[in-house]
Amino acid sequence: MQLTTVGIENPDGLNVIIGQTHFIKTVEDVHEALVGTVPGIRFGLAFCEASGKCLVRWSGTEEALIDLARRNALAIGAGHSFIIVLGAGYYPVNVLNAVKMVPEVCRIFCATANPLEVVVAETEQGRGVLGVIDGSPPAGVEGDDDIAWRKGFLRQIGYKA
Repeated sequence: MQLTTVGIENPDGLNVIIGQTHFIKTVEDVHEALVGTVPGIRFGLAFCEASGKCLVRWSGTEEALIDLARRNALAIGAGHSFIIVLGAGYYPVNVLNAVKMVPEVCRIFCATANPLEVVVAETEQGRGVLGVIDGSPPAGVEGDDDIAWRKGFLRQIGYKA
């Protein structure tokens, strides 16, 4: 078995969701979950088929996001993995539960706009995602000023009253 990391291409720092699923129907069902949860959402979705033709299946609402999702899915190359690239101004917090509720979705590895690497294992049979490296390690523990900033920021962006 060989372990590698695949850096996720994300030049604009968009939010991405990476997960694992089990059925070709995923592409259509995740698409429906996204547009049903946030009307007008902009996204690209790609899914690595694990049997049959073993193609990268795809969908979405914006060609550039679809293309970015396809390139990243092909680079990961792990059966039954999927990636969603959300357009600017769209956030996982608004769609993640809907994606998790899609019957084919087995696991979510991450939902982030941070620099991201996917840890991939490869055997003679194929490739699988072991996990992700999401962002940077902690630089310390927050203090009182950091707590005040965090609480203020959440209120500023409307997530807390």
